[in-house]
Amino acid sequence: MSDSDRIRFHKLSESDLALMHRWLNTDFVNQWYGKKQCSYEEVREKYLPRINGKAPTSSFLILYNDRPIGYIQTYRLADYPDYSQHLQVDENAAGVDLFIGEREYIHRGLGHVILGTFLREIVFASEEIDSCVVGPEPKNTAAIRCYEKTGFRYLKTVHVPAEPEPEYLMRIDREMLQLDTE
Repeated sequence: MSDSDRIRFHKLSESDLALMHRWLNTDFVNQWYGKKQCSYEEVREKYLPRINGKAPTSSFLILYNDRPIGYIQTYRLADYPDYSQHLQVDENAAGVDLFIGEREYIHRGLGHVILGTFLREIVFASEEIDSCVVGPEPKNTAAIRCYEKTGFRYLKTVHVPAEPEPEYLMRIDREMLQLDTE
């Protein structure tokens, strides 16, 4: 059985928030995702609107052999106009963000398998999405290598005023993903 056969996605639910709280407060997640310790209440405030359909971000747990190992989300850029105006990506694009929250699963080469599977099953399942972008920090070389292995290519570096660091914006389109997986 390949790693891609072991990957599944489960819609984030309120019962998952304690796990999210634990993950978001680990040093290896906190280094690049969130950048600060957060309370359980802050996690609830951020993720409950997504769970209840009141925010346009679709949030999922990453399951490996049915064990939750991380978090992944996607959203239409057009649903976040302030963010989208700084990226200036014209086509119908989605954004994606993810992290692996269980230490024993980081640096095992799973990231590109998770991301490729998510792009095929979730992001590009919507026919209105032409491309997908991801914006790691320029110093996050492990994430950049993972995204390149998935098929993402560097587009530009952008500074979003609400973010402390610039984003190394990378892009993949539907055709690039299909070519990469054939």
